[in-house]
Amino acid sequence: MTVTLLDGILLGVTLISALLAMVRGFSREVLSILSWVAAAAAAFFLYGPVTPYVQKYVDNEKIAMIAAAGIVFALTLIVVSFITLRIADFIIDSRVGALDRMLGFAFGAARGILLVVVAMLLFNFLTPPESQPTWVANARSKPMLDDLGRKLEAAVPQKPMELLPAGLRQKLEHQPPAEEPGQEPNTIEGVIGNSGEAPADEPAQPRSN
Repeated sequence: MTVTLLDGILLGVTLISALLAMVRGFSREVLSILSWVAAAAAAFFLYGPVTPYVQKYVDNEKIAMIAAAGIVFALTLIVVSFITLRIADFIIDSRVGALDRMLGFAFGAARGILLVVVAMLLFNFLTPPESQPTWVANARSKPMLDDLGRKLEAAVPQKPMELLPAGLRQKLEHQPPAEEPGQEPNTIEGVIGNSGEAPADEPAQPRSN
C-alpha cells in the first residue's frame, strides 16, 4: 500500500477540522453540540402540546406534528445557542483558554476522522470492492477507516424507529393502535378486516302474539 489521494483527503479534512475547533475552543464545540441535543430533546417532549395550535393552520395531522417539532426545535436552538455562546466566550478568555484551545484541536481532529469514516461507509455501500479506484483500495488509511467504520456500524441501532415511543411511532408509520382482546371494532372495515368477510345478518326474532 502507498500514500494515495485518500490519505491526503483524510489528512486535509482532519487538519482543517482540528484547526477550526482550536480557533473556536473545546468548550464552544461541546456546548454547540449540547445546544443541538437540547433542541432535539425539547422538540421530542414538547411537540405534543404545540401540535394543537399548529393544527389551527394545518389540516394534516402528520404535517402539523412535524411543523410543531420544527418550531420548538428552532426556538430552543436559538435560545440555548445564545446562552452557550456567552459561556464559551467566558471560558476561552479565562486562564484556561489555552487548554481549551488544545482540547479543541484534539476534538476537531477526532471529528475530522469521523467525517471521513462515515464518508467511507457510504462509499463502500455504493461501490463494491472490485469497482473501487486504486487510490481508494490501495490507500494506507483504508484498513483503519474500514475497521472504524465496522465499529461505528455495530454501535448504531439496527432499527432506530424502535427507540421511539409506541404512540409517536404509530403516528409516523400511519398504524392505528392495536385492538384489545374482546374489544368490538369501531368500524365496518374493522369487522371485515378481522373476519375476512362481512358479518352475517342476525336471524329474525319471531313475533310474540
